[in-house]
Amino acid sequence: MDYTDDSFELNDGEKPYKIGHRCFYFSKEVLMFVGSCKYDKIYYSLFDQLVRSATSIGANVIEGKSGSSKKDWKNFFVIALKSANETKYWLCLIRESIEVNSNKINELIKEADEISKIIASIVIKAN
Repeated sequence: MDYTDDSFELNDGEKPYKIGHRCFYFSKEVLMFVGSCKYDKIYYSLFDQLVRSATSIGANVIEGKSGSSKKDWKNFFVIALKSANETKYWLCLIRESIEVNSNKINELIKEADEISKIIASIVIKAN
């Protein structure tokens, strides 16, 4: 699966159908958001944790799709779900602690929540 393929283009506001693609674009948006933020050194760990958890979502979804068994696949999706929930925590903490673009961070929180719900639904249906 190539996430940088030029034939895979989205229109403004359009979200990818496949969860792997959606997680990839979410990770990219978080990276761009963090790169645009100006913050004091004391807040570095918050942004570092945000990047780690946000990029972990898609990494675990993709690794799960390559799982050697259904149990292996499910375990990776559960980890992805936990990372999505952790990402919401860091985004909310940053929103409440630091002056940032509130529209963008609320958009990221909404997307993390939607991704979390999709992954939870996939895990539940797999039982």
